Amino acid sequence: MAYEYDRLEREDGGGSFLMGLLAGTVLGAGLGMLFAPKAGSDLRNQLNEQAGKLKATANDTYQQATDKVSQIVDRGKDAYDRARTNVSNINTPASSSGPSSATGTTGTSSFSTPNSGSRG
Repeated sequence: MAYEYDRLEREDGGGSFLMGLLAGTVLGAGLGMLFAPKAGSDLRNQLNEQAGKLKATANDTYQQATDKVSQIVDRGKDAYDRARTNVSNINTPASSSGPSSATGTTGTSSFSTPNSGSRG
């Protein structure tokens, strides 16, 4: 369980790198277009094309992130279900009749706590 948590924690670094790469690409393309000697209409057309490409890339990245999040949520639900099943198996007595083989009692708990006496 801890291994999966550590692995997921390491995978998160890829997302921030991808966002930095995307931001750097957009910034570089924008600065390159602004400083290039072109007519206004050509520059507007090129900006529109680049904006369309950026939108497509952003949509793809969003879809990938959504898919990854849904996979992580599914894994979390599976882990929760496994843990819930294991806990219910632990809390269920081995047999419903007779004394329990682990404790030698008939299903009653013999745990004592400090200060379990009368309070005054």
